[in-house]
Amino acid sequence: MSPRSNQKEYTKKLDSWINQNKHAVRLISCIGRLMYDKGVELVIFRNPLIDVSPSAILHFHDYAKNFVKLPINIKDTADLAEQLCKLNLIPAKIDIGKLAYEWISDREHLLSQKEFLKDKLEHYINVEDLPIGSPTDVVLYGFGRIGRLCAREIIKKTGKGQQLRLRAIVTKDSEDNQIQKRADLLRMDSIHGQFSGVVKVNEGEKSLSINGQIVHMIQSSDPASIDYTQYGIHNALVIDNTGAIRDRESLSAHLRASGVANVLLTAPGIDIPNIVFGVNHKSILPADESIWSAGSCTTNAIVPVIKVLDQKFGINKGHIQSVHAYTNDQNLLDNVHKKTRRGRSAAINMVITETGVVKALTKVMPSMKGKMTANAVRVPTPNGSLAIISVDLKESITKESINQIMMEAALNGDLVEQIRYSMETELVSNDIRGNYCPSIYDSESTIISHDGKSAVLYVWYDNEFGYTQQVLHLAKYITEVRRPVYF
Repeated sequence: MSPRSNQKEYTKKLDSWINQNKHAVRLISCIGRLMYDKGVELVIFRNPLIDVSPSAILHFHDYAKNFVKLPINIKDTADLAEQLCKLNLIPAKIDIGKLAYEWISDREHLLSQKEFLKDKLEHYINVEDLPIGSPTDVVLYGFGRIGRLCAREIIKKTGKGQQLRLRAIVTKDSEDNQIQKRADLLRMDSIHGQFSGVVKVNEGEKSLSINGQIVHMIQSSDPASIDYTQYGIHNALVIDNTGAIRDRESLSAHLRASGVANVLLTAPGIDIPNIVFGVNHKSILPADESIWSAGSCTTNAIVPVIKVLDQKFGINKGHIQSVHAYTNDQNLLDNVHKKTRRGRSAAINMVITETGVVKALTKVMPSMKGKMTANAVRVPTPNGSLAIISVDLKESITKESINQIMMEAALNGDLVEQIRYSMETELVSNDIRGNYCPSIYDSESTIISHDGKSAVLYVWYDNEFGYTQQVLHLAKYITEVRRPVYF
C-alpha cells in the first residue's frame, strides 16, 4: 500500500471514529432528557448509561456487538433514543441495546423506528393508573463499605420517577466532627474512585447535602429509640449494613422506631427470608414480610449460575471454592482475632477461612440441600472475588453447550440483571470492579471433563459494588416501587 493510500485509510478510520463519538454525544443528550424529564433510565445490555463518557458508550456497543453477533451501532441506538424522547413514556428502565438488536433483526418488516418502538413498547406508552408508588424513604443504618455504595447509587438515580430516596444515615459516632469524616469517605474511595457529585456538610443541622438532597446524620446505638418522623421520614426502609445483628428478634428493634415500615439486612440472616433477587424474590410478597436479608455477596454470585445449571442439566453434587478479597474484619497486621487465621495480616497472606455459602445456598435453593460443599480463601486484594464451581451433572455436556445456556440466561429471562457473560481472554479481578451484575460468567475459563459429566465454572464478582446492586433491586421490590423494565 502506498503512503498516500495509508494516509487515506488513516483519515477514513479517524473520521469514522469522530462520527461515532458525535452519535454518542447525541445519545448522552437523550439519556439525560429521558432520565430527568420522563423517569426513563436507559441501559445497554444491563450496562447503565448515566454519567458515562462517549468512549465508554462506544465500548459498551463493542461488547453488545460481540455478545449478540449482530452489527449494533451507535447511530442506530442514538436514533432510537431520539425517537424515545418523542414518546409519552411512563417511568421505566429500558435496554436500548435490546431494542437495537430487535430493530436490526426486524427492520426489513417495519416501516419506521417510530412504529417499531410503538409496537415494542406499547405497554410503556400513555398508560394510566399504573401502580407505580412514590419514592420510598430510605435510612442507612451503618455507613461502611456497602452503606456508602448504597448512598452513591441511590443519589445517582435522583429525578422524575425516582424510586428510593435517601433521607438519613445512622452511625454510632458521638462527636460532631465525625460527620465531616463520613462525608469525606463518601466523596473519596480508594477502590471505586471519587463520587461524581457534590457533598456538603452542615454541622449545625447535622446533615449532608448530597447533590442537593438533604440527608440527616443521626447518632444512635439503639435502633428502637429513634424517632424518624421528627425528620419528616415516614414508612421508611431501613437498610442495616452493620452486620452486627442478623436474627429476626434483634432486627425487629428497627420496626419499633417511629417511621419505619421494613428492614433489609445486607448479610445472611437467621430465621428471616434470605433472598437472591432474580432467583427467589417472588416466593414472598412484600405485604407478607417486613424483615428481609439480601444474603451475602458470594451467595448472590453463585446462585444465579447454579440455578441455570441445575434447571438445564441437573446437579448431582458439587463444590464451591470462594477466592475472596480481604474484608474489614481481618487484621492489617498480625494480631488477635476471634476467628482462626483471620488475625494474620490480610495484605500479605492467603487465608483459609470458613464460609456459610452452602447454608445460604440451600436457603435460597432448598433443592441443593446435601449436594454442595464449600470453602473460602481470603487473598491480598481489596476488592474483586472469584467463585470456582465444580459440579457433577446428570446430563452430558460440552463447553459449548454450557456457554450457550449461560449466554442465553444473560440475554433473556429472569436473570439478565444477575448474569453477565464475559468473552474476554484476559479477564482478571480488577476488570470486574464496578460491574453491575453480581455474577460474571467467565466463558473462556470453563473446563469440561473427558466424559462430559462434570464441569468447572469460574464466576467473578465485585463483592462490594455488584452486591450493592442486588441489595437495591431487592429494596425496590420490598417497597413496591420497582419500575417496569424492558430487557
